[in-house]
Amino acid sequence: EVQLVESGGGLVQTGGSLRLSCAASGFTFDDYAIGWFRQAPGKEREGVSCISSHDGSTYYADSVKGRFTISRDTAKNTMYLQMNSLKPEDTAVYYCAADRLALSCRHYKYYEYNNWGQGTQVTVSS
Repeated sequence: EVQLVESGGGLVQTGGSLRLSCAASGFTFDDYAIGWFRQAPGKEREGVSCISSHDGSTYYADSVKGRFTISRDTAKNTMYLQMNSLKPEDTAVYYCAADRLALSCRHYKYYEYNNWGQGTQVTVSS
């Protein structure tokens, strides 16, 4: 059974940093792509970043490029999202997700992932 458990959210001021963690079980990063998504109130869930399983290539949404870094620790079976230079518009519930994807993860929307964590709130104050 695939399980994902996020941690690391919180309240931070504009320009601050947070690191989200997602502890994974029931699969390996060699077989599953992993991704971070976020959903702000009244908005559709959107992709933030992902790592493909077959080649480890990464993808970032334009809105976070240069500020966020996705990574994974195979030994700990944990994925991370380092978020720097945070802005109020980054405020959202952040989710980690994982699934077997045939193509590079950049091609997949949130509804194509079947395994999700419970979400963690990130609030950036101005």
